[in-house]
Amino acid sequence: MTDNKETIKSLNQLLQGEYMAVESFNNFISKLEDETVKQTFKEVQKQHRENIDKLASYIQDIGGRAEENLGMKGIMGDIKINMDLGSDADKAEIIEKAIEGETKGVNMAEKVLRGNLDEKSRDIAGEILHMDRKSIEKIKSLL
Repeated sequence: MTDNKETIKSLNQLLQGEYMAVESFNNFISKLEDETVKQTFKEVQKQHRENIDKLASYIQDIGGRAEENLGMKGIMGDIKINMDLGSDADKAEIIEKAIEGETKGVNMAEKVLRGNLDEKSRDIAGEILHMDRKSIEKIKSLL
């Protein structure tokens, strides 16, 4: 078993990324008019919420405290998305931003996976990574 503190810290980073994703999709969904795209984005957002539940529960199960907030990085990212998209963003721009955000999330998850995790934590992080990759494919199919 690896150091629990380090594991909890890594999993909380992943958790924060999932919260950032949910928040980003709130933004995207509110700017979309196309119902098909909106529905797909809601499905992706739901997947991120399920990832949050899974991660938060596991962090608590191993004796940690799930950091359930966006953090400064997330707040700044949220502001950046709003500024980048503006009020007149079209569907393609929003889809591109979503793909970019999901890709950043996958890169972060891969970094966490390369860290010092025990087997169970690695499985959970890997599962989330897999789901996030599927989300990217789902969003790309909208282009």
